[in-house]
Amino acid sequence: MKIAVVGATGLVGTKILQVLEERNFPITLLIPIASEKSVGSEITFKGKNYKVINMQEGIAQKPDIALFSAGGNTSLEYAPQFAAVGTVVIDNSSAWRMSAQHKLVVPEVNAAVLTKNDKIIANPNCSTIQMVVALNPLHKKYKIKRIVVSTYQSVTGTGKKAVDQLFGERNNDTLTQKIYPYQIDLNLLPHIDSFLDNGYTKEEMKMVNETKKIMGDDTIAVTATTVRVPVIGGHSEAVNVEFENEFDLLEVRKILENAEGVVVKDDIAQLQYPMPIDAHEKDEVFVGRIRRDETQPKTLNMWIVADNLRKGAATNAVQIAEYLIKNKI
Repeated sequence: MKIAVVGATGLVGTKILQVLEERNFPITLLIPIASEKSVGSEITFKGKNYKVINMQEGIAQKPDIALFSAGGNTSLEYAPQFAAVGTVVIDNSSAWRMSAQHKLVVPEVNAAVLTKNDKIIANPNCSTIQMVVALNPLHKKYKIKRIVVSTYQSVTGTGKKAVDQLFGERNNDTLTQKIYPYQIDLNLLPHIDSFLDNGYTKEEMKMVNETKKIMGDDTIAVTATTVRVPVIGGHSEAVNVEFENEFDLLEVRKILENAEGVVVKDDIAQLQYPMPIDAHEKDEVFVGRIRRDETQPKTLNMWIVADNLRKGAATNAVQIAEYLIKNKI
């Protein structure tokens, strides 16, 4: 089993390597790939050092699976080249997510859509992944009519330079490179990705469109506001969901407690609710503050938290690869 990690030296690529090692993924040959500036450097995996190589060398080795986390333009150029030599590409960028010819997969929700013909598989947006993991089991039972979501997304979602900006500002380092248009320390920005003509950002519209595609239901109405907050890791979401059918709160809790990949942390008497710090280095999606919306019928409020570098990116990609191997796809 030859596994390539494309973008192996980046934040998500490094996390993919960590997750592969932790989960003891069956690898006979690891192929770390990165941009030319990183070629020749070394990464360590399971106590062994590996030299980082370039794209063409990686393609020539014909890996079985390539886990991509190198940006949309890189994926558009090179994912088809890997696919042409028989490699299954699992891509973490937005390049293929809304393509009608490519599957957008969260294993707990829709892995069954995958077939042997799928050579490029899209890994969804981090904020979408955690939301659909929590909402899909409820959708199956009560049928979701409308979702209103506000996100509180950590700086690691932007990358290492954003983390550097946060700490640079915190340490009064005037030479820190500014990745965001404004200060992020002691602040928050209601602005993730670029603005579109409709007044929403690309991140907000990703949540709208990806949710429908993953859950396989275009009738679900979704509206989102995405916000960057000065948190190092872990995305949080306040979600208001209206169902077609009436629900019972105890039953909702039981469904979530039994849902794959979900941990319910919800005991207000003991001040127990999910926080980003709880999700750090964990693969589960944490749910709390579960309560009825008292302003309209059949509507639920909940709070959803996950580690955006793990379940929101690296772990979800590795889980897709595990599913392919387990089911001989």
